[in-house]
Amino acid sequence: MTDRLRNRYLYTPRQKFFAAVIALLVVGLPLGWAVKTWTTPENRSCAAGVERPQGSAECVGVNGDGFDFRVPELAEVAGLIGRENASLKPDQYATVAVLLPLTSPDPGMRVKVLHEVQGAYARQYRANHESNSETPKIRLVLANTGKGNAHWRTTVDRLTAMTEAPHRLRAVTGVATSSTEVRLAVTALTKAGVAVVGTTITADDIANGPGPGHNRFPGLARVSPTNGDEAKALAHFGRVDAAKALLVQDTRTGDHYTDTLKSAFAASLKGAPYEPQLFTSPADPTEEGTTANTFKQITHLICDTRAETVFFAGRHTQLRQFINALGARGCVERPFTILTGDEGSYLGADAKLNRKALKARLTVRYASLAHPDAWRAAPGRPVPATGGSTVAYETFVTDIARTSAKAVALADGQAIVAYDAMATAVHAIRQATPDGAAHPELADVATQWPQVKGSLRVQGASGWICLDNFGNPYNKAVPIVELAEDGSQRFVAIAWPEGAPPAASCLPPRRG
Repeated sequence: MTDRLRNRYLYTPRQKFFAAVIALLVVGLPLGWAVKTWTTPENRSCAAGVERPQGSAECVGVNGDGFDFRVPELAEVAGLIGRENASLKPDQYATVAVLLPLTSPDPGMRVKVLHEVQGAYARQYRANHESNSETPKIRLVLANTGKGNAHWRTTVDRLTAMTEAPHRLRAVTGVATSSTEVRLAVTALTKAGVAVVGTTITADDIANGPGPGHNRFPGLARVSPTNGDEAKALAHFGRVDAAKALLVQDTRTGDHYTDTLKSAFAASLKGAPYEPQLFTSPADPTEEGTTANTFKQITHLICDTRAETVFFAGRHTQLRQFINALGARGCVERPFTILTGDEGSYLGADAKLNRKALKARLTVRYASLAHPDAWRAAPGRPVPATGGSTVAYETFVTDIARTSAKAVALADGQAIVAYDAMATAVHAIRQATPDGAAHPELADVATQWPQVKGSLRVQGASGWICLDNFGNPYNKAVPIVELAEDGSQRFVAIAWPEGAPPAASCLPPRRG
């Protein structure tokens, strides 16, 4: 058989030639394709300024051209940002970045991210179209640090390389979680001379203050009160009897939100008769872990006490588990009130929250960063004369309507606070721009915060933003919000860290 085939197909030189060509095609082309595949670098680009890091499918980096980072919820607002940026003339704008974990898979974080981007765009539009032609115009870019802010370094390096023309990055806002990664990102940005305006970072140790070694983040400002101020506002509002209160706290360290919140609550509970009840959250606190089992045991111990108020120091996933467990407690005939920080704002959108727990004589209240009813008068609830205004809030309502064809959910306060952070960044950029100049120097923006007070305060939608010399808001309004039985977030009252609204001058007093 072999000889017969050879004689038939390889008998003449021409036949041998064609057989060799066919063999080369059959063997050589796949081999060449394989070699090319092995030697050509994989294209990991997602869009201009954005690519997938090795070992990750997330699109990480900085973009202002309308790219949505492959997050469908962001497509609409990212497109609006891209169109606004495309309308700006070269050399007539300064850039502000919104730094967030845009591709986080956590449902609560995805809602937060969407609302913050919408709030930032709403204020960009006002700055460019409703500000009496003030300059410079503002270009907005989205900066993604990835799930858990794991890729913060890649994105921050990209941002610090954008301080020169044509981008002229002059401020970064967002930086919305009190985590170690965010603290490192803020450290790197401020070290590079970039002004930073935090939206919902509340940890006391991601802030500047008086005394040696406490100006760790030069150029950092915040529009949200610290956890310490939230705790003081809750204490002034609730007038809690420490003898009938206890603290439930996370033992996991390194989370600056939780660490500073439990310290602030412990300070409010001096003289309490019970030691704190402890739980340990997973390394990633958005995961369920096994803490639900621990909370089931803690509820038994709470029933053994005389406590009526429970202060909770932990993240929103564990807070929801604790509420569900306490709603199923054995001593259901006894009423309890849970008081916690602004992580409570996630609960309204949490599908795993057992709404029935809220009907089991359980009141859940938290210190919100903003709420749509805080600056709207209602029967028996007048708007405070100082500390904020209805006009500023209604201006925000007009602006936020431009960000989506659908009504933007405002009860979690995220869009409101992001709008105010962007307003503060724009204020500093324009205050730092010399007469006749097209834009400010980078270093001049970060030095503006001590002057944002008095008549130069920012009229925020969440309340007045009067910064002290270290960039922290003075006596900022703290809306106290209660979870209604249907899971909606009901405004109760405005509380104040100093016990009362600020004076009309809004000038922080001398400390020490």
